[in-house]
Amino acid sequence: MMQEENLTTENPGEEQVPETAEDVKEDTAGENEKELSKEEKKEKKKKEKADKKQDALKEKITELEDRVKRQMAEFENFRKRTEKEKTAMFETGAKSVIEKILPVVDNFERGLASVPEEEKDSGFSQGMQMIYKQLMTELENMEVKPIPAVGEEFNPEFHNAVMQVESEEFESGVIAQELQKGYTYRDSVVRHSMVAVVQ
Repeated sequence: MMQEENLTTENPGEEQVPETAEDVKEDTAGENEKELSKEEKKEKKKKEKADKKQDALKEKITELEDRVKRQMAEFENFRKRTEKEKTAMFETGAKSVIEKILPVVDNFERGLASVPEEEKDSGFSQGMQMIYKQLMTELENMEVKPIPAVGEEFNPEFHNAVMQVESEEFESGVIAQELQKGYTYRDSVVRHSMVAVVQ
């Protein structure tokens, strides 16, 4: 009788079914799936964070590139403006110097014109001629040129009419006489020609 009692189960109303290897596998697979899904979620969150960081960095890089481009453009504009100002200052300075030299040229021409014919071959006269030619060559190299006057049509941009004259040689509105030479420097007028125009 005692042996029979030992054979009974602890819960007499329930049948105990022993776990098979497949059942154990299924339970493990379910737990693994749960673990995997947790890991996947963690990975997904990490990836999202990384993507957000990358987007923020890309945005920052784009912003910095844009700022650098703008500063480069501003610097280029500043360089060009400075170059223009420097050129303008140089031209203004050059014009000022040329204006001061022109009366010297006028005096040279007056002096050479007043030399008597018999003294034109003298050493002094020839020396003055050479200095005058050298001066005019240097002015020409600096792009200083005399304004054509006699025989040309009067142009207020280049000529300053100080008197009107009658002439059989030239038509009305044409310059008959040049009283003072005018000069240009790089296509801009340094000094207007003083002229007499035919009525």
